[in-house]
Amino acid sequence: MSVKNGHKIPVLSFYSGGGFLDMGFEMAGFEIVWTNEVEEAFVKLHSAGITSWRKSKGNGIKAEIFNKKSIVEVSSEEIVAEAFPKGVPKHFGIIGGPPCQDFSINGNMEGFEGERGKLTILYFDKILDLRPTFFVMENVTGLTKSKSTKEHLAKLLKRVEKEYYIDHEILNALDFGVPQHRERVFFIGIRKDKIHEKHIKKNIAGQWFSWPINKKYKNAATKYNWPTPVPFGKQLTNKELPIELCVESCLVPTRQMNQISNSNEFFNLYLDAEVLSAIKEGETNRPSFKRLHRFKYSPTACYGNNEVHLHPYKHRRLSVRETLRIQGVPDTYILPPELPLSKKFKMIGNGVPVPLARAVATALKNFMKRKKVTSFRK
Repeated sequence: MSVKNGHKIPVLSFYSGGGFLDMGFEMAGFEIVWTNEVEEAFVKLHSAGITSWRKSKGNGIKAEIFNKKSIVEVSSEEIVAEAFPKGVPKHFGIIGGPPCQDFSINGNMEGFEGERGKLTILYFDKILDLRPTFFVMENVTGLTKSKSTKEHLAKLLKRVEKEYYIDHEILNALDFGVPQHRERVFFIGIRKDKIHEKHIKKNIAGQWFSWPINKKYKNAATKYNWPTPVPFGKQLTNKELPIELCVESCLVPTRQMNQISNSNEFFNLYLDAEVLSAIKEGETNRPSFKRLHRFKYSPTACYGNNEVHLHPYKHRRLSVRETLRIQGVPDTYILPPELPLSKKFKMIGNGVPVPLARAVATALKNFMKRKKVTSFRK
């Protein structure tokens, strides 16, 4: 396959969720040919959101989850039959973010012994079974920080490294123009027989992949003088901070809430207005009822059990559309109003910020072209 003749590299998406990682790869020029998601509500949300987004770009291909089983129950033969009915192509990729609660500091920290942690092991198993040209795995940074998980991960990677060159890096969505401080670790692997060893040149840190860098926002968390909490309702102005990195850029004005899809969808608040008013704008270090600052990034898209951030200067939580924007999802990605709010926010919170996904996908495509990976030769 060649980029020059218009062909796109096919990609299999595991643990697809709402398709945010998939969107980034499609934007970068890859083609998602197979998806997997076991959560019934996520299946419906994915189909609606990706389909509406594609239509807005003039792409009439309806999105659907090809396989709705738990990946534990799906054989490699079944995946091949569904993804490649005309035969396995010479080159394809695998992407995915296995459920990460067992590695998250906000989760149960059961690591690879947890039920979700085992899905990461299975992901690597599928890679070795299917032998894609490349793979990408995204996860929480806790996967590489805890001593026990680091040691287990090293053993898993050693097995995969027999066939793949592997590199990994921690990237922050904030550095890629997303108004959210969201660090994630990305692993990239390229099959050893698809790239010449001379193109794998490790730097002093042992890395060989050209990880994406957005020079405009690099180290954004420390680069700017971010504001501290202020009393609720205070008049504020912004003179120096890039508005695209501020929550304010994601908020839907009242006059537009009936015009922009999913803007009127948010959890009701049952706290007294006086109690709510006591919560400062930018007070996000609370266990619950965290209020965002309009001129600062969000610490997450949403969190906890139906805990969605409070609006900076209104007595309500953020809406579905506003949290989607915090994840860098275009407004053309529209979710059905009849599906449960709890499922929508959970799906949104689990996703990879789209601009970050696109940056990684673009860096991968450019690397393979520059280093003459087989799939990009004439």
